[in-house]
Amino acid sequence: MSNFVWCHGPRCHTSKTQDRIRGVKGSKVLRTRKVKQDQWNSGERYNMYSNFCSQGCYNDFANKYVREVIAIAPRTEALETPIDVIKETATDYYNQPYVRTKIITVDNNGG
Repeated sequence: MSNFVWCHGPRCHTSKTQDRIRGVKGSKVLRTRKVKQDQWNSGERYNMYSNFCSQGCYNDFANKYVREVIAIAPRTEALETPIDVIKETATDYYNQPYVRTKIITVDNNGG
């Protein structure tokens, strides 16, 4: 198995950088970068950056395919997290009182 994958950025091969130039004089091309698969982006740490050479390439991909990605798991209703809101009085650096709001996540499942 190769330790590299090709960047999935749809415009990666159009970026005019030295490391993308391949070929001999008269037939040079700009080529998509390879992304090294190592301990930081493979196995249990596999994530979106495992297939992109840069955040720019990831953003190009996400912007181009956002509708298709959302169609995989569309959100049809809002998600909610149960919380408690606690108002506390505290004092600032100058010993002036102010009200601080704390939001605490509540586990309604008894666990």
